Parts: sequence; C-alpha cells; structure tokens
Amino acid sequence: MSNTDSFIDEVTEEVRRDRLFVLLKRYGWLGGVAVALIVGGTAWREYTNAQSRNAAESLGDALIAATAIDDSAARAQELSQIPTDTAGSALLVRLSEATALVDAGEPEKAITLLEEVASNGDLALIYRHLASFKALTLQVGSLAIEERRLRLDALAQPGAPLALLASEQIALLDIESGDTAAALSRLTAIAADAAVDQDQRERVLQLITALGGDTSAL
Repeated sequence: MSNTDSFIDEVTEEVRRDRLFVLLKRYGWLGGVAVALIVGGTAWREYTNAQSRNAAESLGDALIAATAIDDSAARAQELSQIPTDTAGSALLVRLSEATALVDAGEPEKAITLLEEVASNGDLALIYRHLASFKALTLQVGSLAIEERRLRLDALAQPGAPLALLASEQIALLDIESGDTAAALSRLTAIAADAAVDQDQRERVLQLITALGGDTSAL
C-alpha cells in the first residue's frame, strides 16, 4: 500500500510539472510583458519626477532673480515674464507680481491680478480666498462699504479658511459705519473662538478695549 501511494504521488507530481510547463509555454510571455510594464513605469515615473524637479528649480531661480531687482516696477515687469505651466506656479508668480505692483504704486493692476487668482477654480479654496482678501484690503478707499461687506461676508462663512480674518475686517466696517455694538459683538466672538491665533486675539482684545468693551470674561 505504501509503494502504491508513493507511486501515485510521483505520477501526480509529474502531471503537475507537465501542466506547469505547458502553461509557461502558453502564457510565459505575459510575465515578460508584466516585467516590461513595471520597468517602463518606473522609468517613466523617474523621468516625470526629474522633469518636475527641473521645472521647480527653474521657477525658483526665476523668482529669486526677479525679486532681487530693487526697482518695484522693473521687478513687476520681470515677474510678469516668468512662464508658468501649472496653477501652483502661476499662483506664486502672480502673488509676487501683485506685491511688486503695490510697491510700485499700481494697486489697480495688483487688484486685477489678485481677482484673476481668486477666480481660478484650479486652485485650492484657501489660495482663492487669500487672493480675494488681499484684493479687498487694497480697495479700502475705492470700494463702497456695502460692497466690501458683501464680499467679506462670503469669506467669513463658518469653515472658510480666512473666516476669522474676514470677520475682523467686517468689525472694522462696523466701526467705520458707527455701529459700535455690532463691532463689539463680532470682536468678542472672534476672541472667544478656539481657532483664533494669538496675534489676532491680542489685536482683537485691544480693539475691544479701545471701544470701551469688557475683556475680563475673555
């Protein structure tokens, strides 16, 4: 019985080997294709990573060279000539260019650039809101209070990235409009918010004190 079992096992093993050999002959090329795909994918990933690194380095060099220019107008002009191929690189260049334009005494051009960034749906919400916020701060003397309030309200919605900063600006509009009670209420809410950073909290507390409010509970 033992010899019979051993014989059966050997035959079974031979059959398995024969089947494996047939399968390898029939489908072995798939393994070669898989290896080629893996190697090719790795090579392509390394190539694209290298391209991305080169593009980032070129952008960084161009930004450094442009921002090193002392004359603000010339700096803005140089920044406007930097080529960008992604939304992220365009963001860096446009924000730098807007800053240079403000320094050069051309806030209207800066506002136009910032509003273009704010309307770019390819960018993350925080960057769009940041550009919109910066544009509004440049329009304090040229945009009616009602229009500024309307735009700031959109940035001050709960959960928005710059909600507390926008809310602080609305409080300043309340002060400008003579509505001290509304300003105090808004400033108190900002100071009590768990998400407020220390610098803004101190600034808000100073405003509350200047308006005659009570900060003891805060």
